[in-house]
Amino acid sequence: MIETGDLRKGSTIEVDGALYQVIEVEHLKIGRGSAQVRMKLRDLRAGHIVDKSVQAGSRFARARVERQPAQYLYAEGNLHYFMNTDTYDQFPLRKDHLGGALNYLRENATCNLLMFGDEPVGVELPAAVELAVTQTDPWVRGDTAQGGTKPAQLETGISVNVPLFVNAGDVLKIDTRTGEYLERANK
Repeated sequence: MIETGDLRKGSTIEVDGALYQVIEVEHLKIGRGSAQVRMKLRDLRAGHIVDKSVQAGSRFARARVERQPAQYLYAEGNLHYFMNTDTYDQFPLRKDHLGGALNYLRENATCNLLMFGDEPVGVELPAAVELAVTQTDPWVRGDTAQGGTKPAQLETGISVNVPLFVNAGDVLKIDTRTGEYLERANK
């Protein structure tokens, strides 16, 4: 069992037979009443987001979700296929189970597959991924007196603000938690 005071972003809990991952948790102290805990939870099986408020000190069953090393293989329709790199088993995951992770996944990318028993329920990305710039405006020296940024389209389709010196074809390190540019990759 896990108490509300021990809940953190990324914790997994079971509530009424449903499996949830904590996205946000906020402790609220209201005037004369008892403290409340407001949580934003993602249903790992259905993929939707749920807001839930409970009394501080409430307890939940801790869901045992294992992380297994995996490789993203390909997409076919609404399904995305991953392979466990230890056992070579392949698992399909629906698009709604992946959420924002699709913005950072390219074929053959490594990640962790989240498994609840034998059921895949999501993926966990590394802190940073390397993606190539497919389109960005050219930079002309003297465009700005101080450092600036410009939008760049990456190979997965997302747009990221990058420094002016970045050109199409460059490989960049992108933070998967914030979606921000970190640095040029050493390639």
